[in-house]
Order: sequence, then C-alpha cells, then structure tokens
Amino acid sequence: MFDPAGVRSAVEERLAAFLDTKASWAAAQCFPAEVTDVLRDLVLGGGKRIRPVLCVAGWRAAGGCGDQGPVLRVAVSLEMFHAFALVHDDVMDRSATRRGRPSAHEALAARHVGRPSAARLGANAALLLGDLALAWSDELLHTAGLSVDQFAVATAVLDEMRTELMYGQYLDLLATGWPSTDLNAALRIIRFKGAKYTAERPLQLGAVLAGADAGMRTTLSEFGLPLGEAFQLRDDLLGVFGHREHTGKPNLDDLREGKATVLMALALERSDSAQRTALRRLVGDPALDEHGAQRARDLLTATGAVAAVEEMIADRHRAALRALDGTFLHPTAVVMLRELAAAAVVRSS
Repeated sequence: MFDPAGVRSAVEERLAAFLDTKASWAAAQCFPAEVTDVLRDLVLGGGKRIRPVLCVAGWRAAGGCGDQGPVLRVAVSLEMFHAFALVHDDVMDRSATRRGRPSAHEALAARHVGRPSAARLGANAALLLGDLALAWSDELLHTAGLSVDQFAVATAVLDEMRTELMYGQYLDLLATGWPSTDLNAALRIIRFKGAKYTAERPLQLGAVLAGADAGMRTTLSEFGLPLGEAFQLRDDLLGVFGHREHTGKPNLDDLREGKATVLMALALERSDSAQRTALRRLVGDPALDEHGAQRARDLLTATGAVAAVEEMIADRHRAALRALDGTFLHPTAVVMLRELAAAAVVRSS
C-alpha cells in the first residue's frame, strides 16, 4: 500500500540529514552559518512535498519495488530543486513571506539590520542561496545510487522539466503587471510554470526509474498534466482568497503584483466597463490595502470568474481520472493515483 505520509516523512528525514552534513562542512570551513540556517528554515519549515510524493508514486505505478532508497534520494533532489525555485521566485515577486515565515531574502536581510543596503544584500544573497540549492539538488541526484541507464533517463526528464520551468517563469515575468483577457496566454503560464513541473514531470521521473516505456509515460502525462493545471488553478484562487494561516502567504501579493492569472483573464473578459475599470485600478497597485483587495475579490466573484475557475479545476480533475480508465496500470496504482489527485485538487493550502 502506497503511503504518501510515509514518503513525506522519509524525504524530510533525508533533507534534514543532508543539510546537517552541509552545515557541519560549512562550520569546519568557517563559512557563515546563516546560509544553511536560512535554507534549512525554508526547506524544513513546511511544504506539501507533492513533487517527491508524485515521483515515488510514478515509480510505484510503473512497477517499482524493492529498495526505494535511490528513488527517495531522487525525490529529495526534486525538493531541493524546488527550494531553489522558491527562493528565486520570491526575489522576483518581492514576496516578504513563504510558508508563514520570512522569505529567504527577507531572512537574510534581517541578519544584517543596520547595515547600509541590507535589503539589497538580502536579495543578492538569496540569489546565491538559490544557486546553492540548485547545485545541491544536482549533488543529491548524482549520489542517489542510480545505474548508468537510470541516470541517463532521469536526467533527460529533469532537463526538460528545468527548461520548461524557466520558460514558464519568464512568461510569468513578462505578463505580470499587464493582466489581459488572453486566456490562452494565462493557461500557457500555468502549464509551464506549474503543471508540468508540479505533476507531469515528477510522475514521469519516478516512472522511468522503474523502466517505464513510452506508453506508460504517455499515460502518466495524460494524468499528470491536467492534474497539475488543476493544482495551479487552485493555487491562483488561494493566492487571492486563501487564509494566511493556511497558505503561509498573504492573500494580497498576487493582487498587488498584478499577476496575469487565469482568474484575472476570465474576470476581465466577463466584466462590464465599470467592473473592468475598477479591476484595472485595483489589481497591480503596489499600495493596495485590505479594503481595496476585498473590493477586487468581490469583483472577481461578481464577474463569474471564480465560479469559472472552479469549473475548470473540476474539468481537469475529471480529465486526469479519465486518463486512468482502461490503462494497463496495476489496479492498486490506479487507486493510489486517484487518491493523490483528490488530495491535490481539494485543499486549502
């Protein structure tokens, strides 16, 4: 029986042990302890571990059995890569918090309060911290104990995933502050910044480690891509309507940044002239307060955009489940993937 909680626990234990080793090495070199301290707070301070869980699930779905040590270490490398992505994303978005704590650049700046340009130091140091997490994700992969063939197929999937994510992030940067009615552009951002990176590629990564053929990879793609899109659409709703105590982030950031989300594209498309004028005045205002944010939320709801996004989430959830019908996956693997899909789509954080 597949145990997602057990996978999360095993991944966290390995992350903690790896970071302990790095902290000890840094101390021996008399390097600043704040580097590993801040990264440890981020990595072990929360997170759903959806990518590591789906990686191990893909391995199991493709018939993986026996010693899961190597696939777990690959899953740990995914989570370290995710840490890199979060650190850099928070710098680009100027996000002050992550997982209910100060984001990495804020935490680093706080270590040097009173120093001239402490904020700039924090942002620059966070870029280096993210780079270090990226390097360590590679180290975890290289020391995972994979065979030559496993390493070759794993890196092929990871190369695609990393490239897709960077382009998705770039598309997001280009669109931020300029939300439009272009629904396809907004969907393209969530596909490459979120869906493929969150679900499709982790599933395929685990599967190829178990020797999955092209047919198996296609099935997991047909399941993982709509699931990842549903996950990201839920994230976009939570970014505006979620509660900080659940999400760990303020629900003002996306509105202040003017994120070009599917939610915003639908609202602008469906709004009347007065509603559109109000949305364009409110969304993207860096000084937006809670009163203005609530006005924006009311408009997003009144235009029918929120209900439309909920329906898109439900449609993609159904599409993911349909991809499992009539496949050659083992029945226990189908049950496992269905349960993971439900947990990813119906959530408050």
